[in-house]
This record gives sequence, structure tokens and C-alpha cells, in this order.
Amino acid sequence: MLRYVLTAALALSAGSAFANDSVAELGTGGLILSRSDAVAMQSEDLFISSGKVTVDYVFHNNTDKDVDAIVAFPMPDISGNPEEIPAIPENQSDNFLGFEVTIDGVAAKPQLEQKVLALGIDVSAELKAQNVPFYPFGDAAKAALAKLPQAVIDDWVNRGIIIEDTGSDGTEANKVYTPFWQLRSTYWWRSTFPANKDVHVSHRYKPSVGGTSSVSFFYDGKFQGQYATYKTRYCMDDTFENAVRKAAKDGPDGYPQYNESRIAYVLTTGGNWATGTIGKFKLTVDKGNPRALVSFCGDNVKKTGPTTFEMTANDFYPEHDIDILILDPTDDN
Repeated sequence: MLRYVLTAALALSAGSAFANDSVAELGTGGLILSRSDAVAMQSEDLFISSGKVTVDYVFHNNTDKDVDAIVAFPMPDISGNPEEIPAIPENQSDNFLGFEVTIDGVAAKPQLEQKVLALGIDVSAELKAQNVPFYPFGDAAKAALAKLPQAVIDDWVNRGIIIEDTGSDGTEANKVYTPFWQLRSTYWWRSTFPANKDVHVSHRYKPSVGGTSSVSFFYDGKFQGQYATYKTRYCMDDTFENAVRKAAKDGPDGYPQYNESRIAYVLTTGGNWATGTIGKFKLTVDKGNPRALVSFCGDNVKKTGPTTFEMTANDFYPEHDIDILILDPTDDN
């Protein structure tokens, strides 16, 4: 793919100092079909911003018979490691991305399939037997762990299901036990694709937006740190980098006065339909703030508004995932 970067005008004032505070983003994608030889994707209209992701599909059954298929939306796996808490929009819910779906304009009620793993072993039945909720970051799970018999706690610690943690006062005397398991969640539903007809499917969710309260790839007057990785992943070019240099020069402490936001969209897993390509593909990226900088990889991207950028393609094959880097001025936060 050609490298593409879009840069907003800079009008910076004093902001926050350089820091290493960072939270990880969770890569999330689109729908997967169980039947791929009969149903083609006529079009996909994908909108990505820090606040929401919306996807509008048109599927077409190319055969003379109705096709029944399972349609699934895999949620990103999350692990209850207290040292690596990811960005989670709905942090007390099994539906932690706020996923919603409609079929031909009618709201659907998909089923939620969940599995709990520890060291790759399915321990879902054991958590269920002890009335421990599967969602690892919820208050309900921690409250349930506090009520477990000591024999169960000892067994689960030994098996890597939970770990010991110091209490809120930092002492061993008041230690608690926190989830260490991995949660795998998938929304799914059965759908009928009528013979030789289109089916319109739309879904939306809140993305997991990773962030850093500074620019992690430029400090002490030069590009370093995450620079090599970012340059490849987000296709940063000279225009983008010059804007970062200027921001550092204008900053009161020599650092670019920006916060990082990172969004990862898994596009490559979606190519499981007839022909494996998308008839008409449209991507819209909204950086939110006209003064923000945004960088991502794409072909023939055009600016369509103060904050929006659009890429279109015909017979599109999803060869690469979509990674978006947004730098927001700190004086706007």
C-alpha cells in the first residue's frame, strides 16, 4: 500500500510534560460468516473514530436457494492481568464494547458465547460452579473471589487462574485475589440469506482506544523509542514528522504537546465470503479535532471534511489490518 499521512495546522500552547503513562488498545474487526461459497459481500462502509466504529454491509446470495449461515462478531480477547489493563469502553459489562447490530434495519439480539482460559485450559465450568462472573475487570468478579473457600483460592492460584495482590493499603496483611484468566467472547446469530437477494447488516461499537499522555516516539529532540515501529505501522512520512518536530520546537519544554490515541481495526479476518473480495469498500477515518494530527496507511485517501478522510476501492481484498495514530493537542484536553 502507498503510505499516506494527513496533517492538521499547528497552533499549540503549553501542555502536559512528557510522561510514560500508556494504555493498550484492543484490535477489533468486523463480521465473520460460517458459509463463504454462496454469500458475497457487495459493499462495506467502514467508519472509524475514537468514539465509535460503524460498519454497514450489503451481502448478496449468489445462488438460487436460500442460505442459512452463522454470523459471528469476535470480541477481542482480554486478560485479567492487573499490570496490563487495556482500554475498555464499558468496564463493568460483558458487552465491554457496547456492540449492537441490525439486519435489514431491525435490531437483532445476538447470543454471547464466552470461554475462560487459564494457561490455555478451559476453566469456564469451574468459575461457573463457584458463581464467579467471567468478565475479569468487573467489580462483581472481584467480590465473588473474596468469598471463595481458601482451598479453591489455593488451587486457582497454583493453576494461574487468579493471583495474589496486595490490599488497597499496599500491605500483605490485607492482600486480595484478582483475576488472571483470559476471557474469549463472541457474539453470534443465525441468519438467512434469501436466494439472489441482498441483506443489509449494520453494526456499531465503541473502539478500544490505546493512549499515551505524550508522544512516545519523539523526545530529547529526536525520533526514538517507538519510532521504528510506528513509522511502519502508521506509515508516518516526512510531512507528519516535520509537524511533530515543529510542535516540539514550539513547546515550552522542547516536547511536542500532544497525547497519542491508537486504534486497531482487524480487517484481514473478514475475507471469508464468496470471491474473498469486497465489491465496493469505503473507509472513513475521523480524527475528531481539526487541530489533531493523524497518520494511517491507505491508497488514494482524500480529505472530505475538517476532520474526516476517505478511502474507496473496488474489488477490495483485505490484505492488511488498519492501524490509526491520532495526536491530540494537550491544551484541548
